[in-house]
Amino acid sequence: MLTKLWIGGKAVPAASGRTYPVVNPADGKVLAKVAEGGTADVDAAVSAAVAAGAGPWSRLSARGRGKILFQIAALIRENAQELALLETRSAGKPLADSRDEIGLAADVFEYYAGAANKHFGETIPVGPAGLNFTLREPVGVCGLIVPWNFPLVIATWKLGPALACGNTVVLKPSPETPLTALRLAELSAEAGLPEGVLNVIPGPGPGCGSALVEHPLVRKISFTGSTKTGTWIAKAAADTMKRVSLELGGKSPNIVFDDADLDVCLEKSVWSVFGNAGQDCCARSRALVHRRIYDKFVERFVARTKKIVVGHPEKKGVQVGPLISLHQRERVCRYVDIGEAEGAEILCGGKIPGGALAKGYYLTPTVFVGAEAKSTIAREEIFGPVVTILPFKDEDEAVALANDSIYGLSGSLWTRDVGRVLRVSRALQTGVLSVNSSSSVHLEAPFGGYKSSGVGRELGLKALDLYTEIKNVFVSNV
Repeated sequence: MLTKLWIGGKAVPAASGRTYPVVNPADGKVLAKVAEGGTADVDAAVSAAVAAGAGPWSRLSARGRGKILFQIAALIRENAQELALLETRSAGKPLADSRDEIGLAADVFEYYAGAANKHFGETIPVGPAGLNFTLREPVGVCGLIVPWNFPLVIATWKLGPALACGNTVVLKPSPETPLTALRLAELSAEAGLPEGVLNVIPGPGPGCGSALVEHPLVRKISFTGSTKTGTWIAKAAADTMKRVSLELGGKSPNIVFDDADLDVCLEKSVWSVFGNAGQDCCARSRALVHRRIYDKFVERFVARTKKIVVGHPEKKGVQVGPLISLHQRERVCRYVDIGEAEGAEILCGGKIPGGALAKGYYLTPTVFVGAEAKSTIAREEIFGPVVTILPFKDEDEAVALANDSIYGLSGSLWTRDVGRVLRVSRALQTGVLSVNSSSSVHLEAPFGGYKSSGVGRELGLKALDLYTEIKNVFVSNV
């Protein structure tokens, strides 16, 4: 298990000599002590990335870059069980979920390996006699900052297109979940990625993260995390005119009309909010249900929620593990208390399990009804296993409720009326919408949000645009 920083193709201690504990949220025990990166380490990593960008990596063809990415994907698959265990033990997600996510991480590298030599410039007819064409060139050093809820997968969302386009990177994983990113660095070196192309610096946001954002030689920042931090990054990056892409918070609606197939809708709706213990920016934490079926939906939703198996994430059959930390659980519990204080009713959940789970950071899935649309729990991102179910009377009210949010990341729409699908899809202010589904992420399609949910798009071929500069060249025939 690599616990040092990864700079210039080597494992090195932090310049300060400091380390910090990575805790297993399932039992509160220290899993590893990891080097704590700081400003000096970020500077060393950026210097290594700059040097690598001027070295053999810059002369490698797009096809050559693709071959390395394919090899990284193969090594991820070969080491899938090890990576899944690291992810489960640091992030608290059920082992089956971690295995799926490791598979997706390999898929991402394979996708961008194939895309590396398919991102073209163009020729443009212009007035003067000659040839006008565009070139796609790497941005340069990219600072990639990833969260703790989907540590390896979101890292690959950024690494895949960045490397495919020929950039060099400094990856800052969340302090809570750095282990799979560090292991990925080792595997990338084994795959033939030149020294300094990928550098990994675990450490806190203040200090490590801010140094990366403010570094004058970093040309792009890609960040996934809270809207508050994303707002600061946008302001700080402006001082050095960095490119910025931000995938931020959400309070996604799950809109259920009275003609929905409830058998399919209910099962998907439960997991759209309680998967990953609710720690998902796409979580459908606002269920908006037509009044005609509201009581039936609530009854069946609660009954299904009560059957969710909460437990140790390495135990077979467990569906929901702990929250990432004691701090995060305390935060979610404060929202539960606020919900009750504002007059909402808890129909199930909101409890801290005892017994064998007492030392972990568990919380039972929580269902609120009776909240006002303007209430705290119906408007703020809780980032935990909490859903608020609200009624609506007609299509116009459903759209108004859904759009009455600072966020606009994702959402679901359940109806068999094709006309309604078209009307509501156009009216909703969201970057991603699933109809009769709860799937937000598709590797081949762009992902990102409106309003305070961020700027830019990840995944699909659109992501490649974020990691290239366009150079226009005119050649006169005179």
